[in-house]
Amino acid sequence: MYLKTLHLRQFRNYQEQKIEFTAAKTILVGNNAQGKSNLLEAVELLATLRSHRMARDRDLIKEGESVSQIQATLERQTGISDLTLTLRRNGRRSVALNGESMRRQMDFLGVLNAVQFSSLDLDLVRGGPDGRRNWLDTLLIQLEPIYAHILQQYNQVLRQRNAFLKQAQDAASSPKNLEQLALWDAQLAATGTKVIRRRDRAIQRLAPIAAAWHANISGSTEVLQIQYVPSVPLTQNQPEEVQLAFLTKIQQRAVAEMYRGTTLVGPHRDEVELTINQTPARQYGSQGQQRTLVLALKLAELQLIEEVVKEPPLLLLDDVLAELDPSRQNQLLDAIQDRFQTLITTTHISSFDSQWLNSSQVLLVNAGKLSS
Repeated sequence: MYLKTLHLRQFRNYQEQKIEFTAAKTILVGNNAQGKSNLLEAVELLATLRSHRMARDRDLIKEGESVSQIQATLERQTGISDLTLTLRRNGRRSVALNGESMRRQMDFLGVLNAVQFSSLDLDLVRGGPDGRRNWLDTLLIQLEPIYAHILQQYNQVLRQRNAFLKQAQDAASSPKNLEQLALWDAQLAATGTKVIRRRDRAIQRLAPIAAAWHANISGSTEVLQIQYVPSVPLTQNQPEEVQLAFLTKIQQRAVAEMYRGTTLVGPHRDEVELTINQTPARQYGSQGQQRTLVLALKLAELQLIEEVVKEPPLLLLDDVLAELDPSRQNQLLDAIQDRFQTLITTTHISSFDSQWLNSSQVLLVNAGKLSS
């Protein structure tokens, strides 16, 4: 797939900016806080309808404006698609494909595929489990767009169940409350089972690819293992069994949940375990080794998406080359070649060799304006 044009209106610090991409690699050069990352974020939003910077829609709209729009023209083997995402400060976002409004945002997903790799991703190893869950969910949305709807359903049930638990704290054991809680339990287990099974399946597919990349980058001196560890025992990935295990675990924690007024069991508390040579990665070795792991994860994401959608996704590299030593930089750049259309942000163009520069489109970014 190839992103031909990107048009930003009142998005972040861009008033109006149209970009035509003329090479497989585009290098965006500029000082910090000029809008380089914002441009990559716009592409990421078109791919996943999420921002890894976790901004609310109103934070994505240029100050003083009420509406923002991202438009793109994308070429795929199946033909050319025009994508439009409209963000509103006081209302719901809307999406359109080839000029036609789409009632379900889920139908917009899967048209453009992209893998984002930023310096924030280094927290995948060092940070808490919520960052790893969010990373896995974003990957799953691209592998299986219906997952966005499944996750939304689960989060909605979770919010309502938590609200009920808080409100029922004072009269926890009344028969009426226990009856109502049983209804929430059933809904949580039904929606949560769908999330757990899909996450487990995705990790089963990703883990061997990431392990192979990691062995390649580390010179086979280290063994990477990735495991999905749900808060519900997962002996077999069969829906009835997972759902039964889920309900059993909820009932075991019922008293603690009522006491604390919050849901203690479910995919919102799951972990993705990363281990190197059987040691938890966050406790293992240097920053360099942790960076090797994240690089292996990102290359595995690219490969898995390509296998599933049958086309190479876009790669968005946000100020990440500066974080990698020359050896890891070369591993990454060699893996990309011209196989993936790549958008790269950097503050210094000197970090690229002349061969790369000659085959790249170079754009200067200054205060939300682009020049070549």
